Amino acid sequence: MKNFKNIVLAICLLVTLVSKGQILPVHLTTEMADNPLAVVQNQPRFSWQLIAKESNASQIGYQILVASSEEKLKNDEGDIWNSLRINSYQNLHIAFGGSPLKPETKYFWKVKVWNQEGEMSKWSRTAFFRIAPNESDLKPIWIGAITKADSHLPEGRNYHSATYKREKKDAIINASDSLSRRSIILRKPFKITKEIKEAVVYISGLGHYELTINGKKIGNSEFAPLWTDYDKTVNYNTYELSAKELQKGENVIGVLLGNGMYNTLAERYTKFFVSFGPPTLFFKMKVVYKDGSEEIIKSDESWKYSKSPITYNSIFGGEDYNANLEQKDWNEKGFKDSNWKKIVVQEAPKGILRAQTAPPITIQKQYDVASFKELKPNFFVFNMGQNLSGFTTIKVKGKKGQTVRVWVGEGLNEDGTVGQGRSGKPYYYDYTLKGDGVEEWQPKFSYYGFQYVQIENINYKENKDKNLPTLVDLKSNFIYNSAGEAGTFESSNTIFNKAHELINNSIKSNFQSVFTDCPQREKLGWLEEIHLNGPGLMFNYNLESFIPATMQNISDSQREDGLIPTIVPEYVVFGGDFTDSPEWGVTGVILPWMYYEYYGDASLLEKYYPVMKKYVDYLGTKAKDHIVSHGLGDWYDYGTHAAGYSKNSPIALSATSHYFYGASLVAKAAKLLNKTEDISEYETLASDIKTAFNKEFFNPETKQYGTNSQFSNAVPVYMDIVEPQYKAAVMQNLLADIKAKGDRLTTGDVGNRYLFQALAQNGENETMYKMNNHYDAPGYGFQIKFGLTTLTEQWDPRKGNSWNHFMMGQIEEWFYQSLAGIVPDPENPGFKHFFIQPQVVGDMTFVKATYKSVYGNIASEWEKKDGKLILKVEIPVNTSATIKLPIAAGTEVKVNGKVTKYLRFGSGKYTIECKI
Repeated sequence: MKNFKNIVLAICLLVTLVSKGQILPVHLTTEMADNPLAVVQNQPRFSWQLIAKESNASQIGYQILVASSEEKLKNDEGDIWNSLRINSYQNLHIAFGGSPLKPETKYFWKVKVWNQEGEMSKWSRTAFFRIAPNESDLKPIWIGAITKADSHLPEGRNYHSATYKREKKDAIINASDSLSRRSIILRKPFKITKEIKEAVVYISGLGHYELTINGKKIGNSEFAPLWTDYDKTVNYNTYELSAKELQKGENVIGVLLGNGMYNTLAERYTKFFVSFGPPTLFFKMKVVYKDGSEEIIKSDESWKYSKSPITYNSIFGGEDYNANLEQKDWNEKGFKDSNWKKIVVQEAPKGILRAQTAPPITIQKQYDVASFKELKPNFFVFNMGQNLSGFTTIKVKGKKGQTVRVWVGEGLNEDGTVGQGRSGKPYYYDYTLKGDGVEEWQPKFSYYGFQYVQIENINYKENKDKNLPTLVDLKSNFIYNSAGEAGTFESSNTIFNKAHELINNSIKSNFQSVFTDCPQREKLGWLEEIHLNGPGLMFNYNLESFIPATMQNISDSQREDGLIPTIVPEYVVFGGDFTDSPEWGVTGVILPWMYYEYYGDASLLEKYYPVMKKYVDYLGTKAKDHIVSHGLGDWYDYGTHAAGYSKNSPIALSATSHYFYGASLVAKAAKLLNKTEDISEYETLASDIKTAFNKEFFNPETKQYGTNSQFSNAVPVYMDIVEPQYKAAVMQNLLADIKAKGDRLTTGDVGNRYLFQALAQNGENETMYKMNNHYDAPGYGFQIKFGLTTLTEQWDPRKGNSWNHFMMGQIEEWFYQSLAGIVPDPENPGFKHFFIQPQVVGDMTFVKATYKSVYGNIASEWEKKDGKLILKVEIPVNTSATIKLPIAAGTEVKVNGKVTKYLRFGSGKYTIECKI
């Protein structure tokens, strides 16, 4: 209630300030993050949004104060930096202009601005940031239960399900020490003797950890830290501790370690086996006292460890917990650890220790049982109502030593039991009771994709059989990245609304440490889905802090010859086209440019330009006369054939088009970054590829590309490869094939975006509507009719494996950019200027969409009623938008009740009416 009152008070204060006609800076960020605890550069960039009651508001100047304390900032003392007044329209990515900032130091800042009338705003609220330590300052010591040498874990990344069988699994299991695979708990008592000013923790526990101080969990993360290629980068997390979390006298640090992707197991189900070493911990806490003195508590030989009650944990196979192995209060003061063993100092992971700047994974939603069936006595199957990524929470009571086994899965077998055949088996959780009343448990280090839960040999709710444990309660926990949502979409079309819901449930399920393909069978970062779904991802989620981490993973995985593998981090090497496919690798080129378009931030282009250039050069080494012929092509294209490699369209057409796309973007980036020597080189290369492509794949007599498939014709239209004089004819061939297929698509994972956008950008939104507004396969409607709650790997879920893939979710871009009409302006990145150009199609009567851009909220809401189109738009302060209406020239248009012909507006809310 107290927090609610504070929020209401803050809102009232903002309204009061803005009601006076003032402009006000809000939502202050440092390096595009709210109050970050680990800024990795000592010249950070500041950004803010602006609000104003009046329309057409903009900023013409700003002043930033940075202080060493909150008190100094309250007194308007910028002892670290006072920018003074800077005449500028810019409110994003303002570089710190003072002397270099100190590592491991917290700073406070605020800003005020001047509007277009020269009026000065109030100071903003106070924001803060902390500069991350240098790796040399951290001086990491890694500790654990067993050294890598003694663990006898195998090296290499070629152990996957296609190459090793049971006998090899057994050999791996038998060769390694069991302690190398075991979850452990570590503890370290320490004393606080003086008044604390601040305490900051830096921690990395590999594969994953849970940190407690005096028995209380620190932070709300699950599966921390985020996955990386541990031979290149190791993430650590940063926490600030409050006075409530530390106490005078004895305190205890407790850490629980699990395997994660750092140390996968060959037992039960696993997609692959890879180990970077046994579980390991780095910890450093810096305590600053009010008298100015400092103390460091770190991971060293003084720590002790014991085996945890988690007897088995595998990111792929599940988790077992024996409550009888619990050691009560092990992470609190007063616990006797004389039977615990001294840790060993371990070989450090090979990767560079970096601050994790991407948001953590957290439990975002929780579901109760929607329905259940008792298939036979004491054999229950529960429907949780939503397919998701996560784990269960169980509450049980029973006798000491009884075990409850929890099976989870996406679907059911014909006999009604939970099926894992399509998603990887066996996967389950075992909980062994201690017999102490109602016991609650959930896994720590393993998650799966599931909607159904199967538990055998139990009572449910009622204790009918006293010889069996009783399940008191069951919940499913939906975990995904906490980056936050950026967009909303709603329309009068039921299929589109449900498709939006299905797609986003799948995105969330796969929005983990990386964007994964599926949350069960593989959990791997297949790259193509990021750029092919890129606009939809950015409209729906706040990815400003997440995509830089993705690019770091891509950079880490790039090989010496320039190859960017299909999977990042590359935990397993599948080989051949499953390692090297241009449509996947080119993500490393497309993503920095897409980031620039949506967020107005060129920093990824600057940092990763060498990665972009090196990959395009790599494709050049594989090309023959500028034609690249390898890869997976339009993966999972639709037809009567078995899903997999592109069957409808030439693989070389797909590969070469992405070679062209990559070369074109490198040329654009070179121009933006003023890489003068590269501009002409890559513009010429792109031109040469385009010429070779048209020579190889275009038939000038029939005006068809490749096999005349939808993908063959759509991709050169979208990428502007087709010569202008032939574009209309190629489009007619594309439309004719769609019509011949009954207004159905034949594209796949790669081709969908190019098909959808070739149609949308060339006036064929009615075709898009027909192609997607039905309940047949291929289409989103068929999956809705099938009763699914997430998007599946194949258009027909009966034929596919995973029931939780977002790779076919490219229609999200059409929802936002075409139906709602929110379109970025390439000349003004970050939505500094944008277009609102909604498409009114089919029998649709309304569309509502919002998007939280880096400048503020954008809204587009239209309604078709009684022959009129009513469009309501919202434009953020310090931006402008041009409205393009789907009406005939000369039609009268009213804006806020007044007739106008001028449809470019500054900030504000507008209601636009016209006949349609």
